[in-house]
Amino acid sequence: MPDTAPRGMAMINAFDPAAAPALSPRERAMVERRQRLLGPAYRLFYEHPVHLVRGDGAWLFDADGKRFLDCYNNVASLGHAHPRVVEAIARQAARINTHTRYLHDTVLDYAEALLATLPPALGHVMFTCTGSEANDLALRIARAHTGGEGIVVTSLAYHGVTASLAELSPSLGEGVPLGRHVATVSPPDAYRGGPDMPARFAADITRAFAGLARHGIRPCALLVDTMFTSDGVFPDPAGFLAEAAAAARAAGALFIADEVQPGFGRTGRMWGFERHGAEPDIVTMGKPMGNGHPLAGLAIRPELLERFGSRARYFNTFGGNPVSAAAGLAVLDVLRDEALPANAARVGAHLLAGLGALAARHAILGDIRGAGLSIGAELVRDRATKEPATAETARTVNALREGGVLISASGPAANILKIRPPLCLSTEQADLFLDTLDQALAAG
Repeated sequence: MPDTAPRGMAMINAFDPAAAPALSPRERAMVERRQRLLGPAYRLFYEHPVHLVRGDGAWLFDADGKRFLDCYNNVASLGHAHPRVVEAIARQAARINTHTRYLHDTVLDYAEALLATLPPALGHVMFTCTGSEANDLALRIARAHTGGEGIVVTSLAYHGVTASLAELSPSLGEGVPLGRHVATVSPPDAYRGGPDMPARFAADITRAFAGLARHGIRPCALLVDTMFTSDGVFPDPAGFLAEAAAAARAAGALFIADEVQPGFGRTGRMWGFERHGAEPDIVTMGKPMGNGHPLAGLAIRPELLERFGSRARYFNTFGGNPVSAAAGLAVLDVLRDEALPANAARVGAHLLAGLGALAARHAILGDIRGAGLSIGAELVRDRATKEPATAETARTVNALREGGVLISASGPAANILKIRPPLCLSTEQADLFLDTLDQALAAG
């Protein structure tokens, strides 16, 4: 299927000074100060921006003490200000923090612990500070190994903000042109694509690499977020990604799994690719890796790193420093000790069932999909035509904010509620979200 989706998602739930409700003098002064200091490229969520000052687990608190249920932020994925991560960072920072050109046990301990969660074939790990850096490094290595430049991504993908990653991230909008070495394919949308979606998705990837080759661009990599989060959250049917990875490899490309959003237990498993039985050549990771501390990296098959490592040295001043490694170790310990992937699976199933019950009462809920605590709820004006309910989604997101629940929207028409709470979310908190959503949908 050719990719005809528009590039970039409208910020339908963003702050609009002209449409905003009456702000307090303090809020208005802060918005004006931010715009004056940070410039026009930054965006604020919600018609009524939120001024957050504290977090605790799945709760966030604003400057007036109002409590919000966080159903969006996967950076502090264990929960905001998790005491074990905070303590690990403080303890190591009080001793020493330096770079990876010196020996340090904590860095090596973390590398071993992280690799133990991944397929045995992924024998090396390299550390960065951000997911953008991790994806950038993965592409450098893939190019060195394949000798190619051609990259295939989905039509509303987001993979980072560096120059090389922005041109692979259509979700950043029309103002960020894609590279000539980049081909896009429609996302694996089973809701709109039907039961033959897996075969069609794989065929699209084959055609995309062939199209690049016709223009003299040799294949390099298929790069996908394994939950297709920015495209609209497409998890099913489980296993379809293996066929897509096989298509990429048949074209001579590597399969890079971007686990920045799905990884570290969010889908109910440690890694998003696991539910597909698709073993990547490279896994990139970030965001939840340090539970808010800037820690990211990649894991890779050792043979793929040989050419790059023999011709170029890699050094990242802050990537993989001892404080970051201490934070990363604490995250892995908490994931294990608090059984958070299992909690994500259990509470996620509860949320999906609750959303299904809401769909029986609210015809605007056209499709409910997800795995663990990565869930998409698609709003449509008509279930037969599946016309996107973009304006209604904006109203719903903003109504939830006013009701004390924070989420966002996704997809090319910005009509898919993106539900991505911390992994510690309880069933009681899930029910609060469902009740608040029910009220928002009833209000129209």
